[in-house]
Amino acid sequence: MAKAAFKQKLGLVDLSLLGIGSMIGSGWLYAALTSSGYAGAQTGWAWILGAIIVLMIGLVFAELSAAIPRAGGFVRYPNFSHGNVVGFVIGVSSLLAYTSTAGVEVEAVRQYAQYWWPAVSNSAGGPTALGFAVQILLLVGFFLLNYWSVSFFGRVNTIVTTFKFIVPLLTIGTLFMYYHGANLDVPPPPPGGAHGIFTSLTGAGIVFAYLGFRQAVDFASEAKNPQRNVPLSIIIAIAVSFVIYIALQYAFMGAVPSEALSAHGWDGLKQVFQSPYADLARSLGITWLINLILVDAVISPAGTGNIYLAGASRVLFAWARNGHLFKIFGEVDAKSGVPRGALWLSLILSIAWTLPSEFQVWGGLIGAVTSATVFTYMPGPITLGAFRRHLPDMPRPFRLPVAAILSPLAFVASTLLIYWSGWSVNEILIPILVLAWVGYALFGKKSDTSGRDLKCAWWLLVYYLLVLILSYLGTFGGINAIASPTDMILVTIASLFCYYWGVAASLSVPEITDDEEISTDADEKPSGKYAHN
Repeated sequence: MAKAAFKQKLGLVDLSLLGIGSMIGSGWLYAALTSSGYAGAQTGWAWILGAIIVLMIGLVFAELSAAIPRAGGFVRYPNFSHGNVVGFVIGVSSLLAYTSTAGVEVEAVRQYAQYWWPAVSNSAGGPTALGFAVQILLLVGFFLLNYWSVSFFGRVNTIVTTFKFIVPLLTIGTLFMYYHGANLDVPPPPPGGAHGIFTSLTGAGIVFAYLGFRQAVDFASEAKNPQRNVPLSIIIAIAVSFVIYIALQYAFMGAVPSEALSAHGWDGLKQVFQSPYADLARSLGITWLINLILVDAVISPAGTGNIYLAGASRVLFAWARNGHLFKIFGEVDAKSGVPRGALWLSLILSIAWTLPSEFQVWGGLIGAVTSATVFTYMPGPITLGAFRRHLPDMPRPFRLPVAAILSPLAFVASTLLIYWSGWSVNEILIPILVLAWVGYALFGKKSDTSGRDLKCAWWLLVYYLLVLILSYLGTFGGINAIASPTDMILVTIASLFCYYWGVAASLSVPEITDDEEISTDADEKPSGKYAHN
């Protein structure tokens, strides 16, 4: 009988397109308009700052995934460095982030499809029974694309991502023909300035638009030469997406008709442009671009949903390998090299996120779970610091330069992103993670290492509570008891305290398990004691 194993079939181009395909989803259709409403012409700085922050975080995981390629690495690395309590809680945030994203993307497909097929949406914009069925069928379609093999999934993603490249590039080139430089002189709505820039990072979906870099890490066990290709693909995906997004931003702002901008201002444009690029093209009389954008508005979210359903299965697989799910979800199908049990569970959970709007508990969480993705990145710098301390001789095909500076900076940046997401998000999400921490500490599986794992996890509980308190007291949706920039200084100090505590509290001997099997081609030899399973 064939031995169940991941198959290393994804090359550098495949991994890069996985990242880019995740980034160029529904976000590009809205981010330019929404961010303009926060920061006006200064929103370009938000795209630059967002790219720098995500690149720092990405390079942390580039070192980790190149040294220790693991499917669902974001869930596995904290378990290796800090034990089961931390690993379980980070798994909860990853579970929320991934399964919700696939569901939300198919909702975006259905909402745009109503332009041609009004029967899929009701008068309030929610799904009809037919619309709900269409969303489920889309998710089932993604499931089937992922079910057969990782090679087939990679080929389909390459085709879809190529189309997703073409439409934004055509949009950029066309809109710059209508560019009005004077538009950039129109001031942003108050408070504008730095506050508007920071708010747009999370509130306008700018950072969310970059978060697809993680796909290379999640698929590291299925990558050819992961020690080289995973770090490179992370850098390529972020760089390419940044160029496309910054060009889209200024093409949009420059092409807005001056009379519309004078009448409504940057913030008021959202009342005029319900579908930003399509409505802008309509106001300019560019009929062919309207139709092209509306077609892409269905394809782009569908492509992203397909990738995230696949990524969700790797996260669930990793969670099972950590011992937090039934073993069936941690198994790989021998023939296809796909974790089919985890893929089935991903499908079920993603469908749950698309439940009709009367399920207010789910609907209320959807806005918060996107920020859960950042919570999955947050422990990465601490794990890197722990491995640098306890495993100095571990082979590192990619080594983060000046890690003593960049690693804590990446942790601080992650914390600030969480803080900037605002109290309305943090008051929902952080209590869920606190309950996950307490619940596992009290009722999780007990073993000889339970006391040790709990000792390694106190920093994480304190971190959640400090961020929750500062978010409530601060200026980003809080009660403004702490003025700006004092609030951000306190967040920085609190995050640095938790960073060094977290590194010091790590396992003195990291438990890096070799429990995944990887099927390699004869001419590809994974290298390094920790490099493969």
